[in-house]
Amino acid sequence: MTLDLTPDQLLSTTRAVRKRLDFDRPVPRSLIEECVDLATQAPTGRNRQRWHFLVVTDAPRRRELADIFRRALVLGEAAPLTGRDMERMNVAPRSTAKVFDGLRYLADNIHRVPAFVIPAVEGRTDRASVEIQAGTWGSILPSVWSFMLAARARGLGTVWTTAQAPLERELAAVLGVPYDKVMLAAFLPLAFTIGTDFKPAVRVPREQVLHWQKW
Repeated sequence: MTLDLTPDQLLSTTRAVRKRLDFDRPVPRSLIEECVDLATQAPTGRNRQRWHFLVVTDAPRRRELADIFRRALVLGEAAPLTGRDMERMNVAPRSTAKVFDGLRYLADNIHRVPAFVIPAVEGRTDRASVEIQAGTWGSILPSVWSFMLAARARGLGTVWTTAQAPLERELAAVLGVPYDKVMLAAFLPLAFTIGTDFKPAVRVPREQVLHWQKW
């Protein structure tokens, strides 16, 4: 069963869900399979279909992955923020504070999330050219976003995280992934949401992002 959402509503209300994940309600395998079926209808570079989705619902394995998630989280690096970054991040009052509050909550409770979805793509981009990186990431990101939209339509919440990146090799070993051939693109917690009344976010005005004919 899916939520009664128009396409525009689905696109504008698929949020990064951290504090409204239902930790006590298992996610049926059939729903995850439906989401993956839709995800693999996404565009893919040269039709290579190099995508993979690793799903972990087993409690002991989830605890093992949760430990990696937490340890990797404090090791991650991010590009320095510019003044314009700070302006955009705070276009809505307390928006940045809410994001980091949600991240702390998720980290504290990550072991309670009923399902983890780790999207992966064949081919690594370590030290690759921008052209190669664009082609590889362009072949996994659309499918993952389709997965997240399909999840939202079924009352499920997700959030794209890259917390696994600093310990990707360790995570790959735990999951039996051939690290030298396959890249773990993200780490998605997946659960039913507490309520489904998500709203569009406050974003910077269109005039700041839309360019006609030239920059």
